[in-house]
Amino acid sequence: MGSDDDALLADQMAYYRAGAAEYDRPYAEREDLQELLSAADGLPIAGDVLELACGTGQWTAMLAARAHSVTAIDAADEVLAIARARTASSSVQFIQADLFEWQPPRRYDTVFFAFWLSHVPPARLPDFWNTVAAAVAPGGRAIFIDDGPSVAAEEEVLADQPVPAALRRLDDGSQYRIVKVFHDVQTLTDDLTALGWSVRIRPVAGNFIGIAEPPATIG
Repeated sequence: MGSDDDALLADQMAYYRAGAAEYDRPYAEREDLQELLSAADGLPIAGDVLELACGTGQWTAMLAARAHSVTAIDAADEVLAIARARTASSSVQFIQADLFEWQPPRRYDTVFFAFWLSHVPPARLPDFWNTVAAAVAPGGRAIFIDDGPSVAAEEEVLADQPVPAALRRLDDGSQYRIVKVFHDVQTLTDDLTALGWSVRIRPVAGNFIGIAEPPATIG
């Protein structure tokens, strides 16, 4: 499984690096994303915030407006350059790091990630949630947003893959495989509960917003 994950994640990284200039297009074209951005206004985001896979910073300014500080991490320098240019706030720090290897050096009141969970291979999910739990301060929470199963109809899903995957194409005709797991709300809730999290996930259009508190035994 490891080699399957590694090859797919390398392709996924290449896609986001090569397609940085096209990254923001769905936010201008998809009504569901505009609805999500509006819904995020009511989320309990506060204190010191860690944003995982910040991309071009579509969500970073919203976080910064509510937070004491934001530490925003992504693996691709190309999208981080756009995020830095977009986010003019002294309270935001951007860090380039591979989230499958990075470990939090401290804890945060809020850990936020939008459209990242679906790019984590299923075999790596328990370790990922352990990393998130280690990053959440006592009394803090994780907040996450992603695509639900209905969005699969809009993707070029690849069949018979060892890891759930989709094919993405860029304007220059190049194509890349990415990890794409369309989480069912109930299954994700059950999986997180089994890991000891207290979680509430609500559908928004074809997407979902989750708020989760980590296991009390972490720390």
